[in-house]
Amino acid sequence: MTETAASASAPAGPGRERQGVVYRNGALGRRPAVPTSFGDLERAARRASSKRAWAYVAGGAGEGRTMRNNRRAFDRWAIVPRMAHGVTERDLRTTVAGTSLSSPLLLAPIGAGALMAADSDLAIAQAAAATGVPYIFSNQGCNSMEDCAAAMGSASRWFQLYWSSDEDLVDSLLRRAEAAGAEAVVVTLDTTMLGWRPQDLNLGSLPFARGEGIAQYTSDPRFLDIVRQRIDAAREMVTERPDVTLGAIRTLLSMTRNHPGRFLDNLRSPVPRAAAETFLDIYSNPGLSWEHLATLRDRTRLPIVLKGILHPDDARRAVDLGVDALVVSNHGGRQVDGSIASLDALLDIRAAIGREPTVLLDSGIRSGADVFVALALGADAVLLGRPYMYGLAIAGRQGVEEVVRNVIAEFDLTMALTGARSIADIDERFVRPNPSF
Repeated sequence: MTETAASASAPAGPGRERQGVVYRNGALGRRPAVPTSFGDLERAARRASSKRAWAYVAGGAGEGRTMRNNRRAFDRWAIVPRMAHGVTERDLRTTVAGTSLSSPLLLAPIGAGALMAADSDLAIAQAAAATGVPYIFSNQGCNSMEDCAAAMGSASRWFQLYWSSDEDLVDSLLRRAEAAGAEAVVVTLDTTMLGWRPQDLNLGSLPFARGEGIAQYTSDPRFLDIVRQRIDAAREMVTERPDVTLGAIRTLLSMTRNHPGRFLDNLRSPVPRAAAETFLDIYSNPGLSWEHLATLRDRTRLPIVLKGILHPDDARRAVDLGVDALVVSNHGGRQVDGSIASLDALLDIRAAIGREPTVLLDSGIRSGADVFVALALGADAVLLGRPYMYGLAIAGRQGVEEVVRNVIAEFDLTMALTGARSIADIDERFVRPNPSF
């Protein structure tokens, strides 16, 4: 068989397959459930979201400079396609931290997703399984990791860990993640306390204070023990009665709805309110240190991934600690206003630690072309965040699926049009500083 004949029978790949689905449906008068460009996706999601939901998911720290930095960093790079390369098939597969990926994409952990849609984590888990993309269960999820694992079947999942100030709770969460089939634990380092987030502050809106986004805790035996101890201690104390306002009543009802069990039983119980208050006291440890992280090897058999690395010295220390991967991330611009862009930090970190350690990029990824640039500049894979949450707001599980398929499709087409054969083939040869920037 000639090369030309072989090319004619080559698989179309996810890019052309996705285009084919969209255009065939278009011929029947059916449009995609979600817009295929990020700008239109964002605008549609804003229309579909409540003010509280939009503030939490789309908002950033301070004046939003870090969010803008993340996008400007991508704008500073241009892709340089090669022509007449003869590449007809692409291999999007790769492996990170021992997990086999069908494409270099994972779904980032995002807390309090039920602000966007009910049973958010279940819908995301199902969409991730359907698209073959690993989902990193959020430690601040609205559905328990066990329920999400059941929804995914045998599909790959990781677990995000916020290091609680209660060490026994840390161990309990790690044991549950192992039992739920997580293939890695992602320790988020940059949220030992919440950053200054004006959009939430202007609304006086903190989801966790209303019992939203604490399902991993209210399903945890150690956490519930702590709650019971607090309730017992409170019975022995004389406390002031809280102000009875419309807002207080709404918060009580939210706590009641979001706590496991029957609504009426919860309404009569002190546990839902105590659970929210307990969470706010212990969810994260402001004193988290490298000494804490060094204990992980003795506490879990899971591969260890550190998320939130931005400084080369921290990257070197993580490598010296022997972690399995690190995630270069500024938390989507939600923690420190004016922080370095994750993509810019990636360049510094790769220069410091070399090409061998596994490095993922988070923050600022909006499209398949962004994925390509991130890999060309040294990332082994990327985490997708806000775009899939916008899909969730617009069309639930289907919206998440379509956003993920669109990103993978554009990434595949970018590989095809530039001449990249595989993930390993994508490097700095395909990009250059953008002369138009």
